Amino acid sequence: MPSRSQANHLAILLLLLSEAYEKKTWHGPNLRQSIRGVSARGAAWRPARGRHNIWELTLHSAYWKYAVRRRVLKGARGAFTAKGYDWFAMPKAHDDAEWLRCKQLLDDEHRKMVAAIVGLSPRELQKHLRTIFGVAYHDVYHAGQIRLLRRLQESRARH
Repeated sequence: MPSRSQANHLAILLLLLSEAYEKKTWHGPNLRQSIRGVSARGAAWRPARGRHNIWELTLHSAYWKYAVRRRVLKGARGAFTAKGYDWFAMPKAHDDAEWLRCKQLLDDEHRKMVAAIVGLSPRELQKHLRTIFGVAYHDVYHAGQIRLLRRLQESRARH
């Protein structure tokens, strides 16, 4: 049974992950809030050739939640939905159904990752602390990028 201190550490980590991904925060939109209301067309919009778009950032974020889960579970078997590593080609169809699947994948991978973290022993939790902090920072970083892309889209649409 974990000590009170270890339980407090886990609670803080879970709060950090939740705020970075889905819970209301003081600092602005988290990752999930950042993609809320984005259409498939908006998600596929690219600011310039060779630059990432919201769709790719969303899929990239889902992948790293998957990768962290595999890392904390010591390489548990399974494969990520998309072929490749880190950054993935967008699906040929940029329709609403495909975009909804991408957002659902992000939600699913977040839930699976959190469940894996909750199941860690105190020793394993300590061992993976930096990785867990890192995935939360990763969410916040990409949430900011997505918000910037949305503002850029809005300003270009007005002009």
